[in-house]
Amino acid sequence: MTATRSETAPTHHRVTIGSATRDLPVVDVGGVSVALLNLLGDTDLVEAAAEALEAAMPAGIEAFVTPEVKAVPLAHALSRRTGVPYVVIRKTEKPYMVDAIARTVTSITTGEPQDLVLDGGDVPRLRGRRVAIVDDVVSTGGTLHGLIDLLEHVGAEVATTMVVFTEGEPRDDVVALGHLPLYPAAAADGGPEGG
Repeated sequence: MTATRSETAPTHHRVTIGSATRDLPVVDVGGVSVALLNLLGDTDLVEAAAEALEAAMPAGIEAFVTPEVKAVPLAHALSRRTGVPYVVIRKTEKPYMVDAIARTVTSITTGEPQDLVLDGGDVPRLRGRRVAIVDDVVSTGGTLHGLIDLLEHVGAEVATTMVVFTEGEPRDDVVALGHLPLYPAAAADGGPEGG
């Protein structure tokens, strides 16, 4: 799926975290348009988000868990700041994984089913530990619910979820630094993709 800009949404949405301000492009992801947060390669924004989330982190967190890909730099920055290790949940099973555990979810940005895969070798790093899920954005909660199910299955205690932004409907079940609106997509209005 190729993201395009909706004709009914603004072209950008401005966000500020600490001293980092960004104009996020608003793109159509099929049925809805989103302000696209991409932490990959944006060191200043990642560091600002890590600093703010560290201040909001509950005590006693023993591991961070993050889905690949865009939130990995954030989990790494939080790990460096706090000394808490992190585990990456992959989106495909790799040949080197032993006794991998998977869940299938649907994310708003992909619109397609995708896997969340935990390498069995990482289970001892999570079992019996208080963990914090770290992600860039939570919207419908599909990925979040899949992560929680996977972590509880291996005996981890999910103490909190920390994200840079919530999206769509405001949520009170996560620690977030801000909120992003959803916009109608061009396709929903019979625009260029709606035919």
